[in-house]
Amino acid sequence: MLNIEIDKKSGFCFGVVKAISIAEEELAKGETLYCLGDIVHNGQEVERLTRLGLLTIDHEQFALLHDAKVLLRAHGEPPVTYQIAKKNNLTLIDASCPVVLKLQSRIKKAYLAAPGDDTQIVIYGKKGHAEVNGLVGQTDEKAIVIESEADLSKLDFSRKISLFSQTTKSLDGFNHLVSTLSEKIVNDANFEYSDTICRQVANRIPNITTFAKKNDIVIFVSGKKSSNGKVLYEHSKKINPNTYFVTEADEVTELHLDLTRKIGICGATSTPRWLMEDVADKLNELALNPENK
Repeated sequence: MLNIEIDKKSGFCFGVVKAISIAEEELAKGETLYCLGDIVHNGQEVERLTRLGLLTIDHEQFALLHDAKVLLRAHGEPPVTYQIAKKNNLTLIDASCPVVLKLQSRIKKAYLAAPGDDTQIVIYGKKGHAEVNGLVGQTDEKAIVIESEADLSKLDFSRKISLFSQTTKSLDGFNHLVSTLSEKIVNDANFEYSDTICRQVANRIPNITTFAKKNDIVIFVSGKKSSNGKVLYEHSKKINPNTYFVTEADEVTELHLDLTRKIGICGATSTPRWLMEDVADKLNELALNPENK
């Protein structure tokens, strides 16, 4: 028997668990259910729900849809999505993560409280990410998205800055950005910041640190679209160079691993538990049938 450990603290965060649970409940009713965008950034889980009947659509298709039922995923949506739904007589099943909804509310409040263009609403996040699109939408698309220090030229450091963060960004990255902005402020301009990073996500970093250290080999399972997956994988790779990224079980065959060593399997907040278990099963299969390696 191989020495394999599946990380108990990896896998879906509560927001994703909620969204998928709601989707399964609605699909069990036998009615047509659309989902606006991939319900989770994991291709295998999307395929599983597609087999159950979930129909994934993009925002262009959503705008043309009428008299239908549509699930909103955990990432949250901008106000225009709700406006289109009302206009097109769409029934929304809102599975937006409560943490994201709270952040949307805070950003909208800060935007409405800013007189004219006096305050720059800044969001530390990934441009084009579904959650970030929903956050920017709270400001009539006026918020400034900062991915890295390369984007700081977008800011006027002589004017007030109100900084927020995408919930799944790195806490270290956010703190570094706060420090950098603090040093660049001029003319006594006001700089406010709100740590809006989800701790269920942020706490994955110290967990992955411990997990990567105690295993000889780490197999990180995640969808390629997952921002959280990219951050956690890179962190694990830094702690343990013998960290490998896979999206599905069959990919471990190509890694040619030393199966006598201690192997840890972990994943992103968008990685289903069943997929990590599939990877473990595949490794055990390879051990029993080494000619298939």
